[in-house]
Amino acid sequence: MPKSKRDKKVSLTKTAKKGLELKQKLIEELRKCVDTYRNLFIFSVENMRNNKLKDVRTAWKHSRFFFGKNKVMIVALGKGETDEYKDNLHKVTKFLRGDVGVLFTNKTKDEVQEYFKHFKEMDYARAGNRAQMDITLDEGPLEHFTHSMEPQLRQLGLPTALKKGVVTLLKDYQVCKEGDVLTPEHARILKLFSIEMAEFKMQIKCMWNSETCQFEKFVGEEQSMEDKEDEDDDDDDAA
Repeated sequence: MPKSKRDKKVSLTKTAKKGLELKQKLIEELRKCVDTYRNLFIFSVENMRNNKLKDVRTAWKHSRFFFGKNKVMIVALGKGETDEYKDNLHKVTKFLRGDVGVLFTNKTKDEVQEYFKHFKEMDYARAGNRAQMDITLDEGPLEHFTHSMEPQLRQLGLPTALKKGVVTLLKDYQVCKEGDVLTPEHARILKLFSIEMAEFKMQIKCMWNSETCQFEKFVGEEQSMEDKEDEDDDDDDAA
């Protein structure tokens, strides 16, 4: 009987080696960027959207972005003074926590801050986001929905019915109040009614200059990330 392809065994040593090679390649790329570009910035992302981040990458083709793999980036740049790749880089890695990324560029501090200060785009909120405003749907016909959508709207909790073939909201319906944590049903309703409530934006947290090796934390970033280090280290050990 022929051997099933599904029974094929994969060597874990080969898998581990490949992962290690990818991490080493990322470390080398990061250090090469440190040597190549004038400035390094750490940025945070609010309401992460891959397509929005792709737009930023396209607009900044002259620069390099790294997003994700915070632990590997910390190793590349240095966690402390004794293992940092260049002077004061360990101060930068204190900010590599959560939804943050690294920008390498030859653009000036003013140019970077000006761009990201004004780059804000609205998108549909997801489950778990907080409502930014009160949303109430008015009683009456919902003519932009086809009759086949009525069961789906009712399943989402909307008090709807078909009247002469037209989807109709039988009474006013409050979807959410400002500050509410949105459920999957809330998020779906808001999208169906084309109500955008999530703002995608990026904030520059700090910078490092390769010519002077000077580190700068920007106004508004008063909270040090050092307080979270122990917690993240525990997570690393658990992983």
